[in-house]
Amino acid sequence: MRNLRLIARLDVKMDWLIKGVQMEGWRKVGDPAEFAARYAELGADELLFMDVVASLYQRNSLHDIVQRVAGQVFVPMTVGGGIKSADDAKQLLDRGADKVAINTAATENPTILTEISDRYGAQATVLSIEAMEQSPRNWTAMTDNGRNHTGRDVVAWAKEGEERGAGEIILTSIGVEGLGKGFDIELVQQVVDAVRIPVVAAGGLGGPEHILELVDQTDASAAATAQALHWGKTEFDALRAASAESGCYVRPLAA
Repeated sequence: MRNLRLIARLDVKMDWLIKGVQMEGWRKVGDPAEFAARYAELGADELLFMDVVASLYQRNSLHDIVQRVAGQVFVPMTVGGGIKSADDAKQLLDRGADKVAINTAATENPTILTEISDRYGAQATVLSIEAMEQSPRNWTAMTDNGRNHTGRDVVAWAKEGEERGAGEIILTSIGVEGLGKGFDIELVQQVVDAVRIPVVAAGGLGGPEHILELVDQTDASAAATAQALHWGKTEFDALRAASAESGCYVRPLAA
C-alpha cells in the first residue's frame, strides 16, 4: 500500500507563523508552536518549519521554537532556513529536529549536503528546492523565497542533490504557492522521475481534491500544505480521508 505523508508547513518570521502568496505579501497567522501542536494532534504525519528570513539575517532563529515543539509533539520535524554548515545542522538536530532542509547554502556550496549526510545520515539531509517556471516544462531553482536566481535547472539540481547525499527533496512550486488551486503536477512528476529519493510536493494545495489529483497523477511521497490549513479552508481529517480514498495508508491517530 502506498504511503503519502501529510505534512503541515509552517513558515516563520521572527516569532510569528506567517503565510503569503507566491512567497510574497506575508501575513501574520499566530504562534507557530501552538499551530504545530494542533496540527500534530489532528493528524499531521510531519511538521516542516521554514525560517523565511534566515538567509537575510544569516542565521536560523527557530532553535527555541523547535525545542518547545519537540517537547509537545511526537511526529518528525524538518527545519530549514539559514543552515550553512554541519554545525548549524547539529544545533537544530540537538534541539529536536529530525531533519534539516538546505536551500541557499547548498546552491552556493553543494558539498554541505555531503557534509551533513556523512555526519548525520541521508535521512536527516533534505534538499529544499524553490522552483520557478521560466518556459514551458523548464524550471529554475531559486533562493531567498523566490527572489534570487541560481541559474540551476531544477531537475538537474535535484539529481545532483541526491548524488551529493540528500535523502529527500522538498519541492516548492513558486508559481502555484499559496493560490490553493492545486499542485504543479508536471513539475512534481519530472523531479520524481529523475531521482530515487522521496519527493515532497509543496505549494498549491487548497483542498482534499488536490490530494486525490497528486496521488493519481504523480508518485510523490508526501504533500505539504500551509495556507489551506492556516485559513481554515481544509482540515486534516478531510486530507486524511482523501488519502485513504486514494488507496494510501493513513496513520491511525492516538486514542
